[in-house]
Amino acid sequence: MQRRNFIKNTALFAAATTIGVPSVAEAKALKPKIKKSLKIEMVKEGNTIMDKFRLLKELGYDGVEFSSPHKFDHREILDAKQKTGLEIPGVVNSQHWKLPLSHPDPAIRKQCSDSVVESMNDCKMYGGTTVLLVAGVVNEKISYADAYKRTQEEIKKLLPHAEKTGIKIAIENVWNNFLISPVEAARYVDEINHPLLGWYFDIGNILRYGWPEHWIETLDKRIMKLDVKEYSRKKQNDEGLWKGFDVELMEGDNNWPVVIQALEKIGYNGWASAEVPGGDRERLKVIIDRMNKIFG
Repeated sequence: MQRRNFIKNTALFAAATTIGVPSVAEAKALKPKIKKSLKIEMVKEGNTIMDKFRLLKELGYDGVEFSSPHKFDHREILDAKQKTGLEIPGVVNSQHWKLPLSHPDPAIRKQCSDSVVESMNDCKMYGGTTVLLVAGVVNEKISYADAYKRTQEEIKKLLPHAEKTGIKIAIENVWNNFLISPVEAARYVDEINHPLLGWYFDIGNILRYGWPEHWIETLDKRIMKLDVKEYSRKKQNDEGLWKGFDVELMEGDNNWPVVIQALEKIGYNGWASAEVPGGDRERLKVIIDRMNKIFG
């Protein structure tokens, strides 16, 4: 009798401990499906846009992002995109630091807003889906409360053009002294409550004051795209704040397996764009190789 109970209990325990544990096939299905890109400013090799697109395609990148507004020739960009198959998943607004939406001068805010409209138009032309936007800045002359109110008001004004173009506004977490907790970051977009507004989550930027996995789980489906970089708290403490970024992917304080688990948990599938020091072919290959190791 005791032997039968032992066998029965052992079988039950084994079954219980495997409940919820995915098979190999299920684990592969859960793993985020990531397309890999970078910023065009990182590509230091190639004399033309076509040269740069061909290089990136050869190295295995899926796409490249442009800053916008910019001075490149749109026709050259579209021709390179069409001939290489390299995608342009989105653009990065190029005016949001110099002319922030939190600025006390309405004329400055209008200039930024106009530039975001141009960014949306460029993004639609390129076949992308998002405009990366720094929502605003807080400093000794711009209070937190004012930045919160002004930027939400300005973003609401931009939503009709987002609807017209179908382009999403993706707010990036940066060192702007603003929206510095994941709960607040989620609430900020929830208060505006629009499907074309979300987050462009920068995995490395958050390490100065948080953990990316916590932010990922809180922001959840609000995350539209990812920026990928590293940060070393040790280098920050030993050498200075900005020196924390002087570290290769996979050699900083990101716990990548935990980050991937957090992305799996929220069901993230989409783009991850490297934002690290670029260079020539050899340097760009190092970056894509490390991204492949991170995301598979």
